[in-house]
Amino acid sequence: MKNIKDYVNLEHTFYQKIFKNREELYNGKFDKSTLKNVSNIVIFATGSSSNAAYSALPFMSKTTGLPIYVEEPSISANYLLNFNDDTLYLAISQGGHSYSIVNLVEKFEQNGKKIFTLTSDEEAPVYKVSDHVLSMGMPVEEMPYVSAGYSVTILDLMLISMEIGSVLGNLNKKQQEAYELEIEEIISSIPHVIDKSNKWIESNVSLFDKAKRIIWIGYGSTYGVAREGETKVTETVRISSWGKELEEYMHGPYLGLNSEDVIIFIDSNGLLEDRVNRLKEFLNSHVKNVLTINARNKGINKDLTLDIECDELLASLFMTIPIHLMSFELSQLKKNDLTVSAFPEFDKITASKI
Repeated sequence: MKNIKDYVNLEHTFYQKIFKNREELYNGKFDKSTLKNVSNIVIFATGSSSNAAYSALPFMSKTTGLPIYVEEPSISANYLLNFNDDTLYLAISQGGHSYSIVNLVEKFEQNGKKIFTLTSDEEAPVYKVSDHVLSMGMPVEEMPYVSAGYSVTILDLMLISMEIGSVLGNLNKKQQEAYELEIEEIISSIPHVIDKSNKWIESNVSLFDKAKRIIWIGYGSTYGVAREGETKVTETVRISSWGKELEEYMHGPYLGLNSEDVIIFIDSNGLLEDRVNRLKEFLNSHVKNVLTINARNKGINKDLTLDIECDELLASLFMTIPIHLMSFELSQLKKNDLTVSAFPEFDKITASKI
């Protein structure tokens, strides 16, 4: 079985294939008839799929010109299920076995309402209940702790949003070509990002291994990256981990500071970078270890700089790589076997997977 690190190393190949086949995957899926009178987009997702949706959300909003909302499928299906004719609905289930997504899609189909489902497995339950399937463009990820699937979901959503924006007239050909060129350059830089990330982790592994709590702080497209940091560290390293949006952290959670916390900013070096610097100034006087993963601007001390010049809205395509690699390395140091479930009876008792 491949591990998280194997799948991170495959991201370059997956990205290349999906980008090359983007027209086959998504062109014509959202025609003028489908998008007629659409005024907003709702994405149903949970776990890493939800993190990926938040990572793509700012870019999707910019390219489509529409408000984008990410909602938990269980809450929506059980308490908030309102079918609006002016809403385009998307559901994400990478493996296609999530009970909450399958249940939600079934309710849409039973009521004769259209919902597009993004998944990777043609044999999965969600594929069988959905009348409008969108392929992720990658094979099923064997690992229960997804890494490449999360990253690919971000790219898929960005490509889908450009298709929608083009049909709606919010994204002209010149703008689309400029974004596509940036995405191509990011894809070509993935091996470089992996190499820099591995060296950074090796240099700081003792610090990370001793951490009792790791706090990830992001903004814009890196908010979803911070959420994924919380998810992956909790799942694989099995220590306390928070993933917070910049201003969200500044409105209460900072009061729970401990001097032994390891705080890592995921900085796209974008619009809110000054706010990041102000918060770091405060934290450095109370916490021993404050680090930053930078997209392009040079960091200090134990920071990681990935040297990628791109629109900040595209930064989520590569800024989770060091987090996934760190999660794997720390899980190995903790001797956590990620090839088997830590609680094999969980899915059977809770029926969270179909």
